[in-house]
Amino acid sequence: MINDSTSSTRRLGMLQVLLCGATIVTMSMGIRHGFGLWLQPITQEQGWTRETFAFALAIQNLSWGVFGIFAGMAADRFGGFRVLLAGAVLYAIGLAGMSLSTSPTMFALTAGVLIGMAQAGTTYAVIYGIVGRQIPPERRSWAMGVTAAAGSFGQFLMVPVEGLLIDQLGWQGALLALAVVVLVIMPLALGLREPVSSPAGGAGSPSAGAIPKQGIVEALREAAGYRSFQLLMAGYFVCGFQVVFIGVHMPSYLRDHGLSPQVASYALALIGLFNVFGSYIAGSLGQRLAKKNILAFIYGARSIAIAVFLAVPLTDLSVYIFSAVMGFLWLSTVPPTNALVAQIFGVRHLSMLGGFVFFSHQVGSFLGVWLGGVLYDQTGSYDIVWLLSIALGVLAAGVNLGVREAPIARPTATAAAA
Repeated sequence: MINDSTSSTRRLGMLQVLLCGATIVTMSMGIRHGFGLWLQPITQEQGWTRETFAFALAIQNLSWGVFGIFAGMAADRFGGFRVLLAGAVLYAIGLAGMSLSTSPTMFALTAGVLIGMAQAGTTYAVIYGIVGRQIPPERRSWAMGVTAAAGSFGQFLMVPVEGLLIDQLGWQGALLALAVVVLVIMPLALGLREPVSSPAGGAGSPSAGAIPKQGIVEALREAAGYRSFQLLMAGYFVCGFQVVFIGVHMPSYLRDHGLSPQVASYALALIGLFNVFGSYIAGSLGQRLAKKNILAFIYGARSIAIAVFLAVPLTDLSVYIFSAVMGFLWLSTVPPTNALVAQIFGVRHLSMLGGFVFFSHQVGSFLGVWLGGVLYDQTGSYDIVWLLSIALGVLAAGVNLGVREAPIARPTATAAAA
């Protein structure tokens, strides 16, 4: 069991943590960012509606959020190594099952439930828990920015590769190839096998006055009743709604307006490329600026970018500019949000609390991707969901300004005993 001592000097090397963690996130996030490329090939060959495909990915996002909580608990309790191994195996099974599905129900179970569980065990909640425990507080936000940037590079790297695989192997063969590739996560997880005594302190420092051996129930009760935690969850809901709607439905939106499939692939790749810079800069700025202000800026800027995109004529150039701007803002919410959780509550239960915040993100993702499919089938347009994304971004900007960044006040061990 990972203890709560801040005095232990046993840590994994920073370079080792960043290389292995970043590569795993590159792989796991890179694959899932390209799922929108499969929407039309699968629905056209299977004779399914877009809502059928969108519902399966909505289930995937919800499954990711639900199981992310339990993956976080397991990672905090036993370390992330075992969780990463299980997640890699589930990812491979889910991708293979997705390629072999012959009914909407089977597709929802494989592309939805199984891959969602796999992502819960191979992405940010687990990796950030390890980063939080192994990286000193003064470098933590920066390190989270590096890891998020890696996930963005994965999108830039993997989306064109996935498009090429579909062209060369067909959509089914491409998924089977990815099922083999994703198993690379297993040897990489060896580099994140934490020492038995890993530092996991209170609210960011030994002086935070944490109650010793705070259990899961106490940590949940404390976070659930804390207003700033609630506000972070509300903002992250909006993040999920926006990015998953755009990531899944924008390729089809562009094709509906007469643009070539290559434009969609390049657009998603540009989002990934520019998010490398956005995520890294957000993480770095989080070491010097108020993280809540960074988050408010990101959400507000997203709304402006979407509004301008809808207002100007749709061309290849306007798509590429929009993708670059949105890419800069895409996952840049991740480092400051998770760094705030660590700063307020400490790192002992960081994977679990990060999992709860991310669950809110995934509820938003569920609604974004599902409503995109439902409203398109009903109206023949994505306009309503685009407008919802603008309004929610403005709301999220205001919500994050209300977050209190100071470590939560806790009684000292002496006061608790008294």
